[in-house]
Amino acid sequence: MENLHQHIEALIFSSEIAVSRAEIYECIKKAFPEYTVDDQLIDQHLSDIAAKYKADFFSFELRVIGGGYQFFTKPQYHETISVLIGMKEKKRLSTAALETLSIIAYKGPITRGECEAIRGVNCDYSVQKLLEKELIEVAGRVEDAVGRPVLYKVTPLFLDYFGINSTMELPKLKDVLTPDTENTVGDVPEVISDIQTPSVEEGAGE
Repeated sequence: MENLHQHIEALIFSSEIAVSRAEIYECIKKAFPEYTVDDQLIDQHLSDIAAKYKADFFSFELRVIGGGYQFFTKPQYHETISVLIGMKEKKRLSTAALETLSIIAYKGPITRGECEAIRGVNCDYSVQKLLEKELIEVAGRVEDAVGRPVLYKVTPLFLDYFGINSTMELPKLKDVLTPDTENTVGDVPEVISDIQTPSVEEGAGE
């Protein structure tokens, strides 16, 4: 395929979240069954696309996020973009939801009961809102516990919001907590909220 490069660009550009190499391969395979395209060729085109958009001429670039590929505007244009985001008048997550999300990000997979033990309050509403916004997802159940409670973990969409590939890239608690709080997660919401993220709409809080 002479224009495979452009097809890959179009796939990444049209997706709201990062597109994995496997998804790119599957789309190309289904759209053009008569052609044989291997992973190595796709990797080469992805490298070429990344190199292409590093040029100063372009205001955006290709990044690997959450195990997939996505276009992002370059840092030097973030100030302008932040104005547009502010104009959309969207609200951020409530403090309660943010605290719950922080705990799941650092401690997940984790049950709702474990979140409540850490926060000291009921987390039903926060967990439901985070599920609705697809920032967390079910990661299974604790099979050997009474009632087989559900485990929750953050989603690829969460990784997209924070611009990271995995939760391992979040700030280490030992680097941000004071000595007298290093054995708690009380400051975890502060850590999360300090990272610049797109606004997330939120309704009535707890």
